[in-house]
Amino acid sequence: MYSIRLMVMDVDGTLTDGGIYIGNDGELMKRFNAKDGYAIANMLPQMNIIPAIITGRKSHIVENRCKELGIRNLIQGSSDKLSDLRNLCNRLDIDFQQTAYIGDDMNDYSVMSIAGFKACPADATEEIRGICDYVSSVKGGDGAVRDIVEYLHSKEF
Repeated sequence: MYSIRLMVMDVDGTLTDGGIYIGNDGELMKRFNAKDGYAIANMLPQMNIIPAIITGRKSHIVENRCKELGIRNLIQGSSDKLSDLRNLCNRLDIDFQQTAYIGDDMNDYSVMSIAGFKACPADATEEIRGICDYVSSVKGGDGAVRDIVEYLHSKEF
Protein backbone atom coordinates (compact mmCIF):
# COMPACT_ATOMS: atom_id res chain seq x y z
CA MET A 1 0.00 0.00 0.00
CA TYR A 2 1.41 3.37 -1.01
CA SER A 3 1.19 6.30 1.38
CA ILE A 4 1.70 8.71 -1.53
CA ARG A 5 -1.62 9.56 -3.20
CA LEU A 6 -0.64 12.57 -5.34
CA MET A 7 2.43 13.17 -7.50
CA VAL A 8 2.92 16.79 -8.55
CA MET A 9 5.47 17.61 -11.23
CA ASP A 10 7.03 20.74 -12.61
CA VAL A 11 7.45 20.83 -16.39
CA ASP A 12 10.53 22.75 -17.59
CA GLY A 13 13.66 20.97 -16.38
CA THR A 14 11.67 18.07 -14.92
CA LEU A 15 9.43 16.62 -17.63
CA THR A 16 11.55 18.38 -20.27
CA ASP A 17 15.25 19.14 -20.57
CA GLY A 18 14.49 22.78 -19.77
CA GLY A 19 15.10 23.89 -23.33
CA ILE A 20 12.50 25.95 -25.12
CA TYR A 21 12.72 25.52 -28.87
CA ILE A 22 11.44 28.36 -31.05
CA GLY A 23 10.72 27.78 -34.73
CA ASN A 24 11.14 30.33 -37.53
CA ASP A 25 7.49 31.36 -37.25
CA GLY A 26 7.72 31.79 -33.46
CA GLU A 27 6.17 28.42 -32.64
CA LEU A 28 7.32 27.09 -29.26
CA MET A 29 8.28 23.44 -28.89
CA LYS A 30 9.32 21.27 -25.96
CA ARG A 31 10.74 17.75 -25.90
CA PHE A 32 9.10 15.25 -23.56
CA ASN A 33 10.38 11.75 -22.80
CA ALA A 34 8.30 8.68 -23.68
CA LYS A 35 9.58 6.80 -20.60
CA ASP A 36 8.24 9.54 -18.35
CA GLY A 37 4.96 9.39 -20.24
CA TYR A 38 4.68 5.65 -19.70
CA ALA A 39 5.28 6.02 -15.97
CA ILE A 40 2.66 8.75 -15.66
CA ALA A 41 -0.01 7.11 -17.82
CA ASN A 42 0.50 3.48 -16.76
CA MET A 43 2.51 3.05 -13.55
CA LEU A 44 0.99 5.82 -11.41
CA PRO A 45 -2.60 4.61 -11.96
CA GLN A 46 -1.53 1.07 -10.99
CA MET A 47 -0.07 2.55 -7.79
CA ASN A 48 -3.29 4.56 -7.17
CA ILE A 49 -1.30 7.80 -7.35
CA ILE A 50 -2.94 10.82 -9.00
CA PRO A 51 -0.63 12.75 -11.36
CA ALA A 52 -0.70 16.56 -11.39
CA ILE A 53 1.31 19.40 -12.88
CA ILE A 54 1.99 22.84 -11.45
CA THR A 55 4.06 25.01 -13.77
CA GLY A 56 4.97 28.66 -13.94
CA ARG A 57 4.68 28.82 -17.71
CA LYS A 58 1.55 28.46 -19.80
CA SER A 59 1.40 26.64 -23.12
CA HIS A 60 -0.86 24.56 -25.32
CA ILE A 61 2.01 22.08 -25.61
CA VAL A 62 1.66 21.17 -21.93
CA GLU A 63 -2.15 21.00 -22.21
CA ASN A 64 -1.81 18.58 -25.13
CA ARG A 65 0.73 16.42 -23.28
CA CYS A 66 -1.55 16.27 -20.23
CA LYS A 67 -4.51 15.18 -22.37
CA GLU A 68 -2.36 12.50 -23.98
CA LEU A 69 -1.25 11.15 -20.58
CA GLY A 70 -4.60 11.51 -18.80
CA ILE A 71 -3.42 14.19 -16.37
CA ARG A 72 -6.58 15.98 -15.24
CA ASN A 73 -4.97 18.22 -12.62
CA LEU A 74 -3.05 20.88 -14.52
CA ILE A 75 -2.20 24.29 -13.11
CA GLN A 76 -0.36 26.57 -15.55
CA GLY A 77 0.93 30.11 -15.15
CA SER A 78 1.45 29.58 -11.42
CA SER A 79 3.06 32.51 -9.64
CA ASP A 80 2.56 30.84 -6.23
CA LYS A 81 3.07 27.10 -6.45
CA LEU A 82 2.68 26.68 -2.68
CA SER A 83 -0.78 28.25 -2.70
CA ASP A 84 -1.74 26.26 -5.79
CA LEU A 85 -0.65 23.00 -4.12
CA ARG A 86 -2.65 23.87 -1.00
CA ASN A 87 -5.75 24.46 -3.13
CA LEU A 88 -5.20 21.25 -5.09
CA CYS A 89 -4.72 19.16 -1.94
CA ASN A 90 -7.84 20.69 -0.38
CA ARG A 91 -9.89 19.98 -3.50
CA LEU A 92 -8.68 16.36 -3.67
CA ASP A 93 -8.80 15.89 0.13
CA ILE A 94 -5.15 14.82 0.23
CA ASP A 95 -2.70 15.72 3.00
CA PHE A 96 0.68 17.28 2.14
CA GLN A 97 2.39 14.21 3.64
CA GLN A 98 0.62 12.09 1.00
CA THR A 99 2.07 14.23 -1.77
CA ALA A 100 5.22 13.65 -3.81
CA TYR A 101 6.69 16.65 -5.62
CA ILE A 102 9.25 16.53 -8.43
CA GLY A 103 10.97 19.81 -9.24
CA ASP A 104 14.32 21.14 -10.36
CA ASP A 105 14.77 24.83 -9.54
CA MET A 106 14.25 27.50 -6.90
CA ASN A 107 10.67 28.25 -7.94
CA ASP A 108 9.88 24.73 -6.65
CA TYR A 109 11.67 25.12 -3.30
CA SER A 110 8.82 26.37 -1.09
CA VAL A 111 6.30 23.88 -2.42
CA MET A 112 8.77 21.00 -2.15
CA SER A 113 9.47 21.86 1.47
CA ILE A 114 5.95 20.80 2.52
CA ALA A 115 5.61 17.67 0.38
CA GLY A 116 5.80 14.27 2.05
CA PHE A 117 8.29 13.05 -0.57
CA LYS A 118 10.61 15.29 -2.56
CA ALA A 119 12.56 14.24 -5.64
CA CYS A 120 14.44 15.87 -8.48
CA PRO A 121 16.36 15.13 -11.68
CA ALA A 122 20.14 14.78 -11.55
CA ASP A 123 20.63 18.25 -13.04
CA ALA A 124 18.45 20.12 -10.53
CA THR A 125 20.00 23.06 -8.70
CA GLU A 126 22.19 22.30 -5.70
CA GLU A 127 19.64 23.85 -3.32
CA ILE A 128 16.88 21.58 -4.62
CA ARG A 129 19.08 18.46 -4.56
CA GLY A 130 19.89 19.31 -0.94
CA ILE A 131 16.27 19.03 0.27
CA CYS A 132 15.27 15.94 -1.70
CA ASP A 133 14.52 12.48 -0.36
CA TYR A 134 15.63 11.07 -3.70
CA VAL A 135 17.86 12.55 -6.40
CA SER A 136 17.51 10.71 -9.70
CA SER A 137 20.67 9.74 -11.54
CA VAL A 138 18.83 10.81 -14.72
CA LYS A 139 18.57 14.37 -16.06
CA GLY A 140 15.29 16.22 -16.55
CA GLY A 141 13.58 15.31 -19.82
CA ASP A 142 15.67 12.14 -20.15
CA GLY A 143 13.48 9.84 -18.04
CA ALA A 144 14.00 11.24 -14.53
CA VAL A 145 10.29 11.05 -13.73
CA ARG A 146 10.22 7.36 -14.76
CA ASP A 147 13.23 6.71 -12.53
CA ILE A 148 11.53 8.43 -9.58
CA VAL A 149 8.26 6.54 -10.11
CA GLU A 150 10.21 3.25 -10.24
CA TYR A 151 11.98 4.23 -7.01
CA LEU A 152 8.64 4.90 -5.29
CA HIS A 153 7.29 1.61 -6.63
CA SER A 154 10.29 -0.34 -5.32
CA LYS A 155 9.97 1.21 -1.87
CA GLU A 156 6.14 1.00 -1.83
CA PHE A 157 6.30 4.57 -0.53
